[in-house]
Amino acid sequence: MTGTSSTNGTSSTNGVTAGGGEAPVRVLVCDDQVLIRTGLATIIDAQPGLEVAGECGDGRAAVDLAARLRPDVVVMDVRMPVLDGIEATRLLAGAGVPHPVKVLVVTTFNLDEYVYEALRAGASGFLLKDAPPDRLLHGIRTVATGAALLDPEVTRQLVGRYAARIRPADGGTPHGVPLTPRELEVLRLIAEGLSNGEIAAALVLSPETVKTFVSRILAKLGLRDRVQAVVYAYRQGLVT
Repeated sequence: MTGTSSTNGTSSTNGVTAGGGEAPVRVLVCDDQVLIRTGLATIIDAQPGLEVAGECGDGRAAVDLAARLRPDVVVMDVRMPVLDGIEATRLLAGAGVPHPVKVLVVTTFNLDEYVYEALRAGASGFLLKDAPPDRLLHGIRTVATGAALLDPEVTRQLVGRYAARIRPADGGTPHGVPLTPRELEVLRLIAEGLSNGEIAAALVLSPETVKTFVSRILAKLGLRDRVQAVVYAYRQGLVT
């Protein structure tokens, strides 16, 4: 199915509407199954503060519509015709994209490769389609703020198992990682799916100190967010 779109005519700048109120989070829904796409759009549109900016049925249409509609978040399926969701995510949010769009990958396929490759492609989060609607809505709002949606179970079990196959053959020694021992410790805990509060408790630090460490780690490694930090940690063999 080709991409279709809808807009409500509301203009916004920096999250504020022309009328002075807070602009809704505009969402582009991309899924090749019409019933699922319609269901997702209905759930999203029914929520205060959220608005469906457009819908489409393949990754190429998602890339084209995103360029035209500039949504805040793209809810992206993985397996689709023309262009799959992972490649579409790479074109929307990958390294070197001048104006990246936040992507929340939502799929029925909980295979290791899909999780890992979606995150590597630049996705800000990953959810399974059997997640309850409130989790989907929370995910959209989370990634819209610029935060990453990291489910500890997905992070540990799926990302970890797949990344284990591509770790360095030297046993995971962090050669060339420009971090202090404490920063490496924080990065490892991020990669295990711990929140700032949990890291603070584990290392007996204040949450503010942990937040500073996280910001410093992202800056030193040139990473966008915690999702990319997780991928980096597994790629470097820093997590066992």
